[in-house]
Amino acid sequence: MNRTTEVNLFMREIPVTDVGPIFIGQTEDAKAATGCTVLIAPQGMHAGLDVRGGGPASRESFLLDPLTAAQSIHAIVLAGGSAFGLGAANGVMQYLEEHDIGFDTGAARVPLVVQSDIYDLSIGDASVRPDAAMGYACARLAMESPNYRDGCFGAGCGATVGKYGGIDSCMKSGIGSYAVQIDQLKIGALVVLNALGDIYDWKNGRQIAGLLNDRKDDLRSTAELMRQSYEVRENKFTGNTTLCVVFTNAGFSKPQLCKIAGMAHNGLARSINPVHTSADGDSIYAVSIGELRADQDLIGTLSAEIISEAVIRAVESADGAFGHPCLRDLQTRSRT
Repeated sequence: MNRTTEVNLFMREIPVTDVGPIFIGQTEDAKAATGCTVLIAPQGMHAGLDVRGGGPASRESFLLDPLTAAQSIHAIVLAGGSAFGLGAANGVMQYLEEHDIGFDTGAARVPLVVQSDIYDLSIGDASVRPDAAMGYACARLAMESPNYRDGCFGAGCGATVGKYGGIDSCMKSGIGSYAVQIDQLKIGALVVLNALGDIYDWKNGRQIAGLLNDRKDDLRSTAELMRQSYEVRENKFTGNTTLCVVFTNAGFSKPQLCKIAGMAHNGLARSINPVHTSADGDSIYAVSIGELRADQDLIGTLSAEIISEAVIRAVESADGAFGHPCLRDLQTRSRT
């Protein structure tokens, strides 16, 4: 009789910066409420992308299509500024070229850089957006002095949630991370949380952030507000989009990573409601930065869980700003 030996492997949390050879830098303009987060793999990284929101602002997304020739990229840029901020990638490319990082075409090394942006123009100073100078500074930090941290930093500087009722009733959020290790397997995620919808703790289903009531001291349900009328709302507030990067030291091809990115969206669906709306540009990058053999469906399942946890971290680490309270502000008010 054939017998299968089962081994219970212990899963433990690790810093997101310990997942593998990927370097993360962040820059922001706190007064303008915008910023940039860059992830760099000097030797290249396999990557896939799945976009579910109806309004993405992105650059070079087709590099991650399984039918395109490029099998690896060198950097992922997450930024604010909506489409205006897409120029940040120019600065990242300049830094990488100066350091001989890129695809060798014979005549030059061309850094392959993809980018996705959130809309953060409605708080802070809308005339200030991430540009090539900010992208260059961010890339330099990533390679020379990595400085990633959760909160209102980098691309999360101007992030907010719960905007169906307009900018006055939203809450401040930011960028969050979570990573785990199971034996030799490592997997982590970054989430720039800038959603139209409300935020829920995926473990108990409780709403923890989102649409504020008129007194701004407690939460309302966006879904319940939407159900009060089925008339078309022309402008569901344009300032949305949640961006995620999930990365692992397991080895996968570009088509496999596109599937993993699709499965990872289940994490957003558990944590944000409504999600993937026409007013969001929700995008998930799945990245392989190793060669460890691991089951694709396990990684997809873990990716969803890790993203859900990173969503919580983005809310918990945020500070209130520009009149928009954060989770800690609401908790403080509830105790007084």
